[in-house]
This record gives sequence, structure tokens and C-alpha cells, in this order.
Amino acid sequence: MQTSPVAVAVPGIQNDNSNPSPNMSLVPAPQPDGPLFAEVDMGSDASAPTVRVTVVQASTVFYDTPATLDKAERLLAEAADYGSQLVVFPEAFIGGYPRGSNFGVTIGNRTPKGKEEFRKYHASAIDVPGPEIERLAAIAGKFKVYLVMGVIERDGYTLYCTVVFFDSQGRFLGKHRKIMPTAMERIIWGFGDGSTIPVFETPIGKIGAAICWENRMPLLRTAMYAKGIEIYCAPTADSRNVWQASMTHIALEGGCFVLSANQFCRRKDYPPPPEYVFSGTEEELTPDSVVCAGGSVIISPSGTILAGPNYDGEALISADLDMGEIARAKFDFDVVGHYSRPEVLSLIVRDHPAKPVTFTSASEKTEDTHKLLSIMLEVQFLVLAITKVYISGKFQ
Repeated sequence: MQTSPVAVAVPGIQNDNSNPSPNMSLVPAPQPDGPLFAEVDMGSDASAPTVRVTVVQASTVFYDTPATLDKAERLLAEAADYGSQLVVFPEAFIGGYPRGSNFGVTIGNRTPKGKEEFRKYHASAIDVPGPEIERLAAIAGKFKVYLVMGVIERDGYTLYCTVVFFDSQGRFLGKHRKIMPTAMERIIWGFGDGSTIPVFETPIGKIGAAICWENRMPLLRTAMYAKGIEIYCAPTADSRNVWQASMTHIALEGGCFVLSANQFCRRKDYPPPPEYVFSGTEEELTPDSVVCAGGSVIISPSGTILAGPNYDGEALISADLDMGEIARAKFDFDVVGHYSRPEVLSLIVRDHPAKPVTFTSASEKTEDTHKLLSIMLEVQFLVLAITKVYISGKFQ
């Protein structure tokens, strides 16, 4: 069972209902003379709890990471006030999604202006771990929520589109790097490897994430299903209607809840020209032109839309997840369980870090350690054997 979300006023955030009023956000409304949130009748089935979740639909403060972190904290505080236990932010919320920019790249050439744009973008990215991660962890702990945040990760001079995870105690759980950037994204972002495809087991469910179009990669999804994902987070930059079909399919295929968070951005949310130019469309845009329309959505394992999609503006989109619905959905279809055919079709995931450089001295040290451990084990077995012979001879 799910409670039906309704709206209460929140300054500066738009409503997810049709015919929105200017300052509203989709959240469960408090009851006038009862508990703050509507109760869900779970009977005596304590094994199927209800989890309240929120997806954030809001824009980055582009080229201003401290201001974006401040905005994230305000939005997280509002979500926590609604009783949300898990909050999911869009792709590249910290660091920014460089929509419309080509970084001065044509085949065989990169312009000085484009290189400067990359320098500024690199400066807006964050280290993982680093001070921004520490702040996000502190925010999650402060508001007692699980946090899934899209960031641009800086590793030396290579950038990655990354999702970072935090628990409600303020601990950094880990990260997922996008394994396949799309089209022009490949000129600015590196490729993640199989070592960062985590699914975290938490008291509110098993949580993982895939970013934007890598959600359309069947083998990646299968790897996540095999890890038992229950709350599938899908931060994205795709606001097209067809995205909803992908999200519904994943919910049905994986028997999991899908939480997709996208930014809602107008042209004025990016720096003005000539500092920042939307290549090929700048002349058609006004400051209020919508350049990313959102479409954030929450979908159940049965394919039912629980909240959203929202195309009206910045919003906090919330729903209650009946975790018992996962078992009901898996009874129909368990893609890596009773509906699999491993003797016909199987998947191998190389989940070790893919390093471009390996130093032999480090390898030799590791090899020496392994040899030492082997020798120690052999000595232990020898001692045990001698002891056994001695005891046996003594009592004959």
C-alpha cells in the first residue's frame, strides 16, 4: 500500500500537480489533528516496511560549487522536514552538467577558449574523498537521511560523472562512476570501471545507481539486479518523454523501485554569453527559456507511477515505498532468479579496478607478501603434523 502524495506550500518550489500554483512542492500533507504524516496500515507484517523517499528536481549554481552545496543543504533540509529517509539528487548536481557546450572541440582541433572552459569546469569539480564529500556527509548526518548525490569528480586532471552515497549517520558509503559517457560527454569525462558498481545494503533497502543513458545498458542493469538492488536510483540529464518508458521498463524488469532525478534549468541558470554559450541554439534562447525540463519520477516494481513526472519547474517529488511490493513483483518475474537461464545465458563482470599503470615494485611487494603468507601456512601445517605424531606416539 502507498499513501497518496498531496501538496503543501513551500516557498520557491513548484507543485507536481497539474495546474500548479507558483510556490508548491509535491509532499505528503500533515493532518490537522493527527500525526504529521499519514500512516500506512502494515498489519503485523514488520518485514515489509514503508520508506519515504524524495527526488530533487533543481538546477546547479553553475561554476559556483560552494553556492550549489548551500542549495543542496536547503533542499535536503526541506525533504527531511517531510520525513524523507532517502533523498536523490540529479546527475552532475555538484559541478554542473555542461549542457549546450562543445568546449571548442572539432575533430583535430581544440580552441583556446574551449580549453579555458574546461579549466573552469575542472575547478568546479570535487575530489572524492575531499572537503565537499565531508560536507555532504555532515549534511546527511545532520538531517538523518540517506543521500544519493550526482557530482563531477576530479581525479587529477581527469573528470568523472559520479554518484556518491551517504548513510543517515553521516558516513560516506562509496561511489559509482558512469561507465559510458554519452556522445560529446566523452570529451570531458573519463570512463568508470567495474570496481564502482556498488549496491549498498542499508536498513531501508539495497540502494544503487546508474547514471543517465548507462541505464539503457542491459548488462550493467543485470549486474545491479544480481547484487539485489531494491531502490534503483537513476540520476539523469534526459528530460524527453521517452525517458519515462526506460524507467518503467527498469522497474518491471528489476522488480525494484526506480527513483529518477533530473535538473530543471532555464537559460538564466547558466552564465550569460559570451562566458557560456549554448552552441547552435544561443540566438534562439531568452533568459527564461527552459533548457532542461526535468521529468523526475518515482516508479514502483509493478510499473505504477507513484509521483511525477514533473515538467513544471524546480520541485521536491516524494512518495512512500511499500517494500513488500518487491516480493510481489518478483513472484511474477525475477530476472536473475527463477526467470534466469544461466546454462544458456550468463554474465561475467570484471569488478576489479582497471589501472593504466602498474608499478612492478608494488607488484613485487605484494608477491613477496603472498610468498611469506604461504611459508607461514606451511610452517603451521608442519607444526600441527609434528604435534599430532608426538601425541600419537606418546599415548600408544
